[in-house]
Amino acid sequence: MHVFITGGTGLIGSAVVAELLGNGHTVLALARSEKSAAAVEAAGAETVRGGLADLPTLRAGAAKADGVIHLAFGNDFSSPEALVASVAEESAALAALGEELVGTDRPLVTVAGTPGVPGRASTEADPLSTDGPVGGRARSVNSILALSSRGVRSSAVRLPRTVHNEGTGGFAGMLTNIARGNGVVGYPGDGAQRWPAVHALDAAVLFRLALEKAPGGTAWHAVADEGDAVRDMAEVIGRRLGLEVKSVPQESFGPLGQIFATDQPSSSAHTREALGWQPTHPSLLADLENIQP
Repeated sequence: MHVFITGGTGLIGSAVVAELLGNGHTVLALARSEKSAAAVEAAGAETVRGGLADLPTLRAGAAKADGVIHLAFGNDFSSPEALVASVAEESAALAALGEELVGTDRPLVTVAGTPGVPGRASTEADPLSTDGPVGGRARSVNSILALSSRGVRSSAVRLPRTVHNEGTGGFAGMLTNIARGNGVVGYPGDGAQRWPAVHALDAAVLFRLALEKAPGGTAWHAVADEGDAVRDMAEVIGRRLGLEVKSVPQESFGPLGQIFATDQPSSSAHTREALGWQPTHPSLLADLENIQP
């Protein structure tokens, strides 16, 4: 397939681009800057300049592609207002991509997060929460999945709270970055809450599989580690950085504090069985050993 991808230069996106190219697909990637364009082109993909707000560019990219993978997001978590703005920008971009593919039977793979379900690991059958600071993303994803009734083979890969590679990425990476700034590795509450995780290279394989064969209207879990305790992550980070590890108020983590404090393990049993996905790369706790002091 000739695949149009947004967000192709980030931790996950660069892995997805490499995975697609390595399996016979060609790639047209949206690039916001010369630096991003150079990185994608060095990997062997073509580029088109623009951002998520450039809706005509998004429509044109989707129109000339055999399939679309959407990964881009503003990632501004500095305030609730900034987060809402990022969600709104992404929602408009996804709507433009989806409408362009109506009636084509082409695949559109978007991204979501694994839901949290009290008392157990979430599954692919559990709905996304439309409440809270990122509830708008869930509503947008639900709208894209509903396009399966209008001739779009839409699917969603739900990513866990930490997608990692070489000790960086995701919520665990945020813990590390916050610790470097504060001089202490903090975790909310007693730290027993569990976050699922996946290596970026394993997640990339699932995006390709969803593009190639996922039925329309389906959701998949890119979960390798069902749930590691946040305190265990913090202890590895603290040891690698030589910093104290302790509980801190959830407010210390800004608009994501409530999410950080929530127990949210997740299963990928159905994904593994139905799509034949099998993670092979290091677990989160093993990968955190790559953090440099």
